[in-house]
Amino acid sequence: MADIEHARECLERIGLTAGSQLLEAKLEDAAKRELTYLDFLSDFLDVELQERKRRSEETRTKLSRLPHRKTLEEFDYDFQASIDKRQIMELSTLAFAARKENVIFLGPPGVGKTHLAVGLAVQALRNGKTVYYASLSQLIADLKKAHQQNRLDRRWRVYLRPDILVIDEVGYMQLDRHSAELLFRLICSRYEHGSIILTSNKVFSDWGELMSDTVIATAMLDRLLHHAHVINIRGESYRIRQRQKSGINTVPAANIPAIQ
Repeated sequence: MADIEHARECLERIGLTAGSQLLEAKLEDAAKRELTYLDFLSDFLDVELQERKRRSEETRTKLSRLPHRKTLEEFDYDFQASIDKRQIMELSTLAFAARKENVIFLGPPGVGKTHLAVGLAVQALRNGKTVYYASLSQLIADLKKAHQQNRLDRRWRVYLRPDILVIDEVGYMQLDRHSAELLFRLICSRYEHGSIILTSNKVFSDWGELMSDTVIATAMLDRLLHHAHVINIRGESYRIRQRQKSGINTVPAANIPAIQ
């Protein structure tokens, strides 16, 4: 037992905490299976690597500030027939992130834009990438506050560092010129350096009004769309469907305008 305690203490000192906790069980398993020294070492180190991967994903998930953990596997593609599942599965390989490309989901409220954006973000976290999420209103409020406190350059790194930046709910608030300039600067800074996943309920032709400046909107879209996958969702609202199932009267889905 003294030898095991000494080995466990050594493992703790060099940071192999998972191996330290499972050492005795792994030794017993190796004896029962009559593993070679090399097989035991390989199995032992694999346990440690898996635990480190789990802890890393857990930490990156907390730092990502995702609003929920909905996955692509949970998405109801049968309900949203306008979505090409094969295209989403291709995006889930994260080749777009490796190429620093963007993904843009367009559509009316409730059709699953945020679910798909978060699902891709969760897939990225599973694969060791860094992610940061913010709705447009949160992002603008944060950057404006940092600007007022003379710490904008430091706060800027929060949005530039991640492999993938998720900007949700573009179109629900009209931006003043200063806000539009901040968003433009952010998109320019990430252009060809990091991917953006963006959701919007506004067609691109409405972005001039949304940004309170047609020139800024045009320049912003020029960079955003240069390397981008645009998914246009024309389906019904999940939330309206749930209300209808509950017997609550609401606006007919046919009256909800689709994004063209």
